Amino acid sequence: MKLLLNPFRGSGIAPSEGMEGKHVSVDAAKVMDLLQHCPAAKQTELHDHHELATELGIGRLYIKDERERMGLGSFKSTGAAYVIALAASKAIEGSPFTLETATPEQLKTLLPDETYICSTAGNHGLSIAAGARVFGAKAVIYLSNAVPETFAERLKDYGADVVRHGESYEDSFHGALARAEKEGWTMLSDTSWPGYTEIPTQIMEGYLIVSSETVKQLADEPTPTHIFLQAGVGGVAGSATAYFRDQWGDEPMIVIAEPEAAPALIDSIEAGKPVEAKGPVSSMGRLDCKEPSHVALVCLSKQADWFVTLSDEQVESTTDWLAAAGIPSTPSATAGLAVVQQSQVGDEVRTKLGLDENSRVLVIITERA
Repeated sequence: MKLLLNPFRGSGIAPSEGMEGKHVSVDAAKVMDLLQHCPAAKQTELHDHHELATELGIGRLYIKDERERMGLGSFKSTGAAYVIALAASKAIEGSPFTLETATPEQLKTLLPDETYICSTAGNHGLSIAAGARVFGAKAVIYLSNAVPETFAERLKDYGADVVRHGESYEDSFHGALARAEKEGWTMLSDTSWPGYTEIPTQIMEGYLIVSSETVKQLADEPTPTHIFLQAGVGGVAGSATAYFRDQWGDEPMIVIAEPEAAPALIDSIEAGKPVEAKGPVSSMGRLDCKEPSHVALVCLSKQADWFVTLSDEQVESTTDWLAAAGIPSTPSATAGLAVVQQSQVGDEVRTKLGLDENSRVLVIITERA
């Protein structure tokens, strides 16, 4: 386990050229107002696991459980679906119905000429497919050959066209981007780079529903002392960090966890700028991203306290431990918790992070098994 104390805490790294002024929104009310009209939208549960906390040698363990979010099994359902719902809310202007009053058949008339395309290693594509189906748009999802066929079939069940391209997420990303430019389709990526910020920033706004619910659910509890967030390109971690800082200030220590095979954020923090990480394919598939979102990186460099990388074996062990406790998930969803579960009372990790029997730890389990 590699730990890096964030040297940019409070100041942040300089934005990439052309991205000055781009920031992560904390306007959760806007998101709640729109997503409440989406099918199957409802609050997910937050659990206070006393037995697991005792086993981990900490005071409290709060688990925000995103495994049933909007019936899609992941927090990612809030991001792309929010972007598509935003487009639908604009298309509905002048119609004889509203999002509140529209029937499912009427909703499908809103975006019939729109095609959304993306590359994905997991649930982001499912959110696009589901959102597109609700509002009558088309979804084209690029997958690398490393993504299981069972997931491709889930996408097809939601009406998406699935294209296999390359051996890695980066291969499928560049394939989707080229296709979007060729066809004039909307690239709906959850990562940002110079010249492409509006949609990924909207996606991060969609993720705010997770952290907003969490703060409300903990309103009568002491503020967490530690928050552990897993990250791929950094979108959900950046969104959550921005909102938790807005609501809870500097009190919680925020720790960002990545696969050691895909250390895009920690490498970029060490370099002081966005860089491409190197490494093999990780079993943490949804976190196996070799390049960070530029907007998320700037946010995390300013507001996160520590960055950590873990091996596949460490996180798989934590996933098995959590499943044995009745919470089946995936390594992609449990990397944050693995920092706590794979450390030992009094070891270097816990000493540096200040974890002890009085710590109140918050984690987000981001997807179901």
